[in-house]
Amino acid sequence: MIPDAVRIFVCTEPVDMRLGFDRLSQVARERIGQDPVEGGALFVFAGRRATRLKCLWFERNGLCLLYKRLHRAVFEVPVGSAGARSIRIDGSALARLLVGSPRAEKPKREKRQTEAIKA
Repeated sequence: MIPDAVRIFVCTEPVDMRLGFDRLSQVARERIGQDPVEGGALFVFAGRRATRLKCLWFERNGLCLLYKRLHRAVFEVPVGSAGARSIRIDGSALARLLVGSPRAEKPKREKRQTEAIKA
């Protein structure tokens, strides 16, 4: 799917999913230390809840953006070493990341029954 020569970087800090091409390019330069326009790299950004993910890469003469949103699953964003703002992964790890994993069911809250106060 993705050539072996392509470097894949995952930003380990959540990113605002409203960001577009230019701001994500800026985030890649600031947090990851790579310029997307130089080519040869793909950048992965996840939202705070890990249900939305954007991939940014440069292809021939322009930037491309993939946006994926999960409804009943979350993206398993890899965690870097302490203080690392990004981590490098390979194509198979990216494929696993894009699939997502089922979201853990939240236990349903039981309604509190209040006793009637008798005067």
